[in-house]
Amino acid sequence: MQTRRTYKEVNPELLYYEIRDFTQKQGAVLDQAKMETYSLPSDSSSFISRGTLTFKIRDEQGNADKECLRAHIVGSARGETKLMIDIDEKLFPKEKASALQDDLDFVFGSYEVKSA
Repeated sequence: MQTRRTYKEVNPELLYYEIRDFTQKQGAVLDQAKMETYSLPSDSSSFISRGTLTFKIRDEQGNADKECLRAHIVGSARGETKLMIDIDEKLFPKEKASALQDDLDFVFGSYEVKSA
């Protein structure tokens, strides 16, 4: 399952940390986390950030940890921030994905750009 969202005037780093915390709240373990910030070529006082988070969880048999969720964030606090979340529904069930979406909607819902 894949979720895509666009937010207006949301700091990408704030979104990054909230996704990390909300996903861990659902029982996933942070595997890799990377956040990079770049200045824009046209304006060195403006920045764009790129973040990637991967999470693992034990499979149903309790075997080795497997990647269950990957989040990609790209954006600027002064403009739009885009979020894409890839979820393996076999490892991260719909109930957990729905709870994650509800948490994101509660905190960032008023900043979401709705498609026409």
